[in-house]
Amino acid sequence: MGGRKIRKGRGMVGSGVWRLWGGGAVICGLLLIAGRLTAGDEPVLRNMKYTSRTSADAAAWQQDLRAKLWPLLKLDDLVAGRASIALNPALISSETKDGYQLQEVEINSTPARRIKVLVARPVGAVSSRPAVVCLHGHSGNRRIVYEANSLYRGFATALAERGYVTIAADVGQHKIYEAERTLMGERLWDLMRCVDYLESLPEVDKSRIGCGGLSLGGEMAMWLGAMDMRIAATLSSGFLTRMDQMERNHCMCWKFDGLRELVDFADIYSLTAPRALLCQNGLQEPPSQFPVSLAADALREIGLIYADYGQSQNATLQAHLEGHIINLPGLLSFFDETMRHVEQTVGE
Repeated sequence: MGGRKIRKGRGMVGSGVWRLWGGGAVICGLLLIAGRLTAGDEPVLRNMKYTSRTSADAAAWQQDLRAKLWPLLKLDDLVAGRASIALNPALISSETKDGYQLQEVEINSTPARRIKVLVARPVGAVSSRPAVVCLHGHSGNRRIVYEANSLYRGFATALAERGYVTIAADVGQHKIYEAERTLMGERLWDLMRCVDYLESLPEVDKSRIGCGGLSLGGEMAMWLGAMDMRIAATLSSGFLTRMDQMERNHCMCWKFDGLRELVDFADIYSLTAPRALLCQNGLQEPPSQFPVSLAADALREIGLIYADYGQSQNATLQAHLEGHIINLPGLLSFFDETMRHVEQTVGE
């Protein structure tokens, strides 16, 4: 568990460094792994793989890759017209908790579709607060990230009790709601609208919005942090891996036309640079799922762009002692460190 004391040590993983701390290992990725091309007449995969370059060229690569991904996700029209899509929030219910209000709200996602979100707002906040978009995995829903007895360990509740604003939406659907969209695009767009809603709240500091999730939620945190520059810190748990691994014995909802020709997951994560990124993978993950070995390989590639920005310390991997589960102490430490202090509330 995250609270166990473990003797500190140091060692080498490729050219990266790991050290044991509080029940986990932090691995800073700095080594480029050679790319892979398919043979014969098959299409070339990953033709936008990141390779080391100047910081200015790294920023240009990020801009170019996002420009290619928006139309593949079939979101380019929504992104271009987002400012004209009113949220029109409607309060469904409100419940007083310990230090915060838990509200269910309905908002416009697109001009033709509304979604429900669950929002925790501190009671009596007198100044701007950090906020986190909290993401569930397969078979979950917007409520489960608030439940302490789940794989998510109630991290949305834990953050709310620390004074954060938190928001959760349902992103586990396997149906496309609107014609000419993609599944991954609709999931991502709903999360971007969560960020829009957070920005509309007077107590939210727009410069301190993060996201975090487990499994599919870790995947969606990857996408949200990569494609939405408003995300200051990304926590991706139980997902960092390679696309070859996900082709076998996994739900294929991650895949859409044109994706593999462009990138692997390391390249998508690289779009977060130089903003803060923490990935969590459990040492008890079986080889067929999300093993630390694959995560460490992927992080070495992600570390390239962070090194090019001069911010290698901002991309880390926590290899904790459990399996496919949120490491709550690591998550809370990450957001507290990246979002800095949380201001006082009335009466404290």
